[in-house]
Amino acid sequence: MEPPSQYIERNFLLLVPLFISSILIVLLLKYLSNKNPTLKHKSHKHIPGPTKLPIIGNLHQLIGKHPHLILDSLAKKFGPVFFLQLGEVPTVVLSSPQTAKEALKTHDLALATRPEIFAAKILFYNCSDIAFSPYGPHWRHVRKISTLELLSVKRVQSYGFVREEEVSRLFQRVLEHSSSSSSYPNKTINLTKLLNLYANDVLCRIVFGKDFSVDGEYERLGFQEMLNEYQELLGGFALGDFFPSMEVFMHTLTGNKARLVKAFKRFDRLFNDVIEERLRTKSDCAKEKKDFVDILLEIHQDKDAEMPLTMDNVKALLLDMFAAGTDTTFIVLDWGMTELVTNPSVLKKLQTEVRKVVGQKKFVSENDLLHLPYMKAVIKEIYRLHPPAPVLVPHESMQEVTIGGFTIPEKTRIFVNAWAVGRDPGTWSHPDRFYPDRFVDSDVDFKGKDFELIPFGAGRRSCPAIAFGSATVEIALAQLVHSFDWELPDGIKAVDLDMEEVFGITMHRKSPLEVVAKPYFTS
Repeated sequence: MEPPSQYIERNFLLLVPLFISSILIVLLLKYLSNKNPTLKHKSHKHIPGPTKLPIIGNLHQLIGKHPHLILDSLAKKFGPVFFLQLGEVPTVVLSSPQTAKEALKTHDLALATRPEIFAAKILFYNCSDIAFSPYGPHWRHVRKISTLELLSVKRVQSYGFVREEEVSRLFQRVLEHSSSSSSYPNKTINLTKLLNLYANDVLCRIVFGKDFSVDGEYERLGFQEMLNEYQELLGGFALGDFFPSMEVFMHTLTGNKARLVKAFKRFDRLFNDVIEERLRTKSDCAKEKKDFVDILLEIHQDKDAEMPLTMDNVKALLLDMFAAGTDTTFIVLDWGMTELVTNPSVLKKLQTEVRKVVGQKKFVSENDLLHLPYMKAVIKEIYRLHPPAPVLVPHESMQEVTIGGFTIPEKTRIFVNAWAVGRDPGTWSHPDRFYPDRFVDSDVDFKGKDFELIPFGAGRRSCPAIAFGSATVEIALAQLVHSFDWELPDGIKAVDLDMEEVFGITMHRKSPLEVVAKPYFTS
């Protein structure tokens, strides 16, 4: 009898041609029927771009693991503004600081809305969050809630005790995992895993008011699997997203819808459990100690609120804050430590600064961070080379605009390649080199005012959590370089590290960072 694994493999291979044929037949019928409204879209013929194929347009040119690299390669050939016909969706890609400034500042309002992404409609309760909500009254309302109630400077500062406690736990975890013995004098640790735990713990405590890393809840709930699936599903390059007239069919046929529904149910179950527990206990903690669930439930229950906030809206905002916050914090720290351990002269310079400011104290305080200018330069360089979202969440033109001298009609999808902007050779000398000194005595920052560095976007649709995320990154990075000397494992050189990226809505390293951590303090 044929083994089950071979039977499954043989039948799967037989179904692949049928699956592909089904998609092509449907697309061909759609094309021939000439009922697709985007075929009558205003012309983009004056914008340069590669030759397109019937039906799929330029989709075949995005096939690969790293769309940001493919888009950068096309920009080198066609310029910082180029056109792609992605299935039914007319798309313009921007790849320079100048074109990003025109899009996100000059035409900020005209490009303030989002295209409807199928994954976002399912995961974010019909796009009722901040990141994917279309421009309008609801988006303005939830944006106001986030900036005034959740992510204000005062609120971010009020969570300083959480960050300091969690960075102490990170220190302890590194110490425990790196404890050497005569048998293992240079024991390696999986720093990626510990950084992920730190980011998750900070966000869980601030968003949910709960620590999920105790008693094995982190593993039991499958947080890492949930976050990985989230960032992959929202990557923005699913086939069905480029055929909106039949998106449900396409996402169902490719299996994407089933994955989305499963991921949604897992997050929804988590949010329901947290909210139900909170409603039972009715937290009466001081206002400055309230977590995001407390704050959002108060707004939900406020009968005099300017606009009602439904329970689905509450859960959409929780997903925004938790998933996006955890992922971006972890990615920046993981890439940052990778760059530091492979650039020992930069690491040494940073350690000298941190240890001079912190002195003999065991733990870094948030007040210490005010006196670390070189560390801020290091973090800017990490954001420049490794923006958490290499291609920003897409915009859509609400009216005709002109960018780079080219006229872009309304209803055009706009991609801004933040990865390419950060490596623009016209702006940065040796753009691929990790060199934080370029930011010493420089006013360039990543907060959306300087368009040569836009890891969080700019304008109305920029990320509102910049200060929140930066505070979480800064104290962890300072603590790690203060408390430990870092080296690569014996026999491993910087060139040996696997630096491949895994592309999704965010971009993390494919392989975990294995390093040797030697405690700086003997007691």
